[in-house]
Amino acid sequence: MHGTFIWHELMTPDPAAAQAFYGSLLGWQPTEMEMAGFTYTTFAVPGFPSGVAGMMALTPDMAAQGIPPNWNGYIAVDDVDKTAAEYEQNGGAIHKAPEDIPGIGRFAVVADPQGAVVCLMTPQMPEGETGSWPTPGSAGTVGWNELMAGDWEKVWDFYAARFGWEKDMAVDMDAMGIYQTFKLGERGIGGMMNKRPEMPMPFWNFYILVPAIRAAAARVTELGGQVLMEPHQVPGGAWICPALDPQGAAFSLMSESE
Repeated sequence: MHGTFIWHELMTPDPAAAQAFYGSLLGWQPTEMEMAGFTYTTFAVPGFPSGVAGMMALTPDMAAQGIPPNWNGYIAVDDVDKTAAEYEQNGGAIHKAPEDIPGIGRFAVVADPQGAVVCLMTPQMPEGETGSWPTPGSAGTVGWNELMAGDWEKVWDFYAARFGWEKDMAVDMDAMGIYQTFKLGERGIGGMMNKRPEMPMPFWNFYILVPAIRAAAARVTELGGQVLMEPHQVPGGAWICPALDPQGAAFSLMSESE
């Protein structure tokens, strides 16, 4: 599992409103769990009890630190402490030191040398539990992980060394530069490119799969979200649509069908 994105998590100032938005848009079914001092919500695709994403409240203290509503990803690693230390030793930063989530795993929050934040986790599957997840590529799952980098060519070796990623197809985006896709083994898992100048800092963006892109984009608007760019086709044939949810968290939609 080392180097695989295994979880995606929304930090939002209004969990109830976000739950209604994503439930209506994607059909996600929520389960709330009371943790120490806060409520954590997992989202599942109908028919599969194991969650595909999670959500928790963005606290006033986090907002005061300048943390906006956001989606983040968790990358599985064999040893959280070792990988977090490597981040720091190679120009990155540790934003939250490794700690245990009983029965779930050990995690840390880190940033690459250009400031893009991601979570690391060594998962702990409870004894006897195998889980039931939808097949990769199913509607309602995250199907692509994208780094909007300060300079992707400079940060590429950092990620390849940490996670064993290999370059896959490179797409010339004209004035926007090269879009470099990457894979783990034979499975394509994401891409990276240089962020646009108006973007305040490097960040990870995540694509949620939907049955048809135009219907889903229209639904985003109906539910109070914002479509940032109209649905369009990208090399390889997929259709994508970047958006904001009603609380301001960025995400993208992806589909094989218009």
